[in-house]
Amino acid sequence: MSRISGRPAISSEHVYGLNLRVARWREGTPGTPLLFLNGIGADLSAAAPLLAQIHGREVWTLDMPGVGGSPDALLPYGAPTIAAVVMEIADRFGHKMIDVAGFSWGGALAQQIAIQFPGRVRRLVLMATTPVMGAPGIGWAAMFDDDMLASGLKVQTATPLGIAYQTAAMAGWSSVGFLSGLKQLPTLVLMGEQDGVMPACYGEMLADQIDGAVMEVVPGSHLFPFTHAAAISARISAFLDQSAPSKQAAA
Repeated sequence: MSRISGRPAISSEHVYGLNLRVARWREGTPGTPLLFLNGIGADLSAAAPLLAQIHGREVWTLDMPGVGGSPDALLPYGAPTIAAVVMEIADRFGHKMIDVAGFSWGGALAQQIAIQFPGRVRRLVLMATTPVMGAPGIGWAAMFDDDMLASGLKVQTATPLGIAYQTAAMAGWSSVGFLSGLKQLPTLVLMGEQDGVMPACYGEMLADQIDGAVMEVVPGSHLFPFTHAAAISARISAFLDQSAPSKQAAA
């Protein structure tokens, strides 16, 4: 089994009327597991080359309703509801404390989880995302992203209803006013230097509002976590492996 193509264990979780496909790499590895939340319309196969390279911990992700191997939801859902669904799955896995990494739409959901479930998130990684989701259908702009066009990646695997419900879940969503409460949460913000979908200014907004957050501009466009998977997986791993600052140093 190669380092990049390591296959995850796949399961189906039924939560609050939703059937969600879940993938787990290195299931049962000691330490804090990492949850990865993908962009709008993207399934776990798009993230697999990135997640397979994050070693030394369990890594898991899921297809949102109407995406990849998860059937459409019967009813629309909001950000707080889907955050609760995700954390119910974490509970089933025995994950009381998790690290969370979110890309684009998933980065907004990662913020929602950190805000909604204080004390459950150890470290937070936000990639190509924003504190204000005010542009419905912003995920479709990735179809014209430089990385997307150059790589040939097939990121969108959602049904029309899946895309509609994901868009509606974050329409008008904002974490502004809540991010200051994450000042005790170590946070890494990564933005693509050529990202025309989520320019670096959105990352600056996040870093300005989360006390102590580290922001870095990295090579690539909007899909840099996938097209630069080796470098990004290494950076995420290094951040998650950092020791917590001592109380004396933080004083």
